[in-house]
Amino acid sequence: MTDNALRYSLNDAFRRYNLRTGLSFEGAKAALFDMDGIIFDSMPGHARAWMQMCREEGIPADEDEFFMYEGRTGASTINILYRRHYGREATPEEIERLYHRKTVLFKAMPEVNLIPGAREALKACADAGITPVLVTGSGQGSLLERLSVEFPAAFPPGRRITGRDVARGKPHPEPYLKGIAAAGDDIRPSACIAIDNAPLGVKSAAASGAFTIGVRTGPIPRGMLAEYGADIEIDSMLQCTKIISWLL
Repeated sequence: MTDNALRYSLNDAFRRYNLRTGLSFEGAKAALFDMDGIIFDSMPGHARAWMQMCREEGIPADEDEFFMYEGRTGASTINILYRRHYGREATPEEIERLYHRKTVLFKAMPEVNLIPGAREALKACADAGITPVLVTGSGQGSLLERLSVEFPAAFPPGRRITGRDVARGKPHPEPYLKGIAAAGDDIRPSACIAIDNAPLGVKSAAASGAFTIGVRTGPIPRGMLAEYGADIEIDSMLQCTKIISWLL
C-alpha cells in the first residue's frame, strides 16, 4: 500500500471511528500494544505449544484454531478445549497444570524474533511523546522478561496489563479499558490507539472506545479484523509506524 493509499484509508478510518463510537479522535496520547503478533512473532510457537499439550492430553485440536483464540487468557482457551472434548469446564487444578505444561513447551522452543516494524513503532511513540501501554492476554513470563530487555523504558510495571491482571480477557473490553486507565488519569479513549493482530483482541480494543488498528501479521483472512471492529486494517507494523507518526 502506498503512503497516499494509507493516508486515504486512515481518513476513512476516522469517519468509521466517529460513526462507531460517536467520538471524535483527539490525536494519539497513548498507544495500547498487544504483544504476541504485534511485538513478538510468537504466535506460531504458541500454536505449536498448545497443539503439543493437546496431543499429550488426547484432546483433538487444529493448530490454526489457536490463532483465532489469540488474546484469550490461558484459562479461557483451556475451557474451550474442555467444553468441546469433555462437555465441561476444566477445574482450577487442571487449568493450572495444563497451562504450566503449555508454558514449559513454549519456553523450550527457539527464541522468537521481533515483528518487523515493532521497534520502529515504539520509537515513533517515544519520538512523538505518545505513552505506550502493553495489553496482552498472555502471562508468558519468558516473553514479558524479554520485553524488559528489548524495550527497557517502554513498558514499566504500571503500564502492563496481562492475562493475570483481568477477570475477563479479550474479547471483553476489560483488558483495553485497564490499559487506557494505566495510560494516565487524564487520558480518554478518544485519545488512545489500540494495536492488535487477532480478531478477539480487535473486538476487545474496539469495545473500549479506542481508535483500533488491526494488523494482519498472522493467518487471518483479509477483512476479518475490520469485521471484528478495526477502524483500519493494515498488513504490517511498518505501516503502523507510519500511521503513528500521522496521529498527533
